[in-house]
Amino acid sequence: MSSELVFAHQGGWDEALLVVGPLIIIGGLLHLANRRLKKRLDALDDGRAAPPAAESPAVDQ
Repeated sequence: MSSELVFAHQGGWDEALLVVGPLIIIGGLLHLANRRLKKRLDALDDGRAAPPAAESPAVDQ
């Protein structure tokens, strides 16, 4: 068996990284979004920030 064949398959750790890597990135982004949303909701509850302006439909006259 040549060394290239052994090196090409290292027990599956490289395949595991292909699965775990994106899961960690997605989990991190979800954590960041949740933290930002929680801060925004706390600010709205405290009255420190104005809620986003609601767009009213245009009225034809």
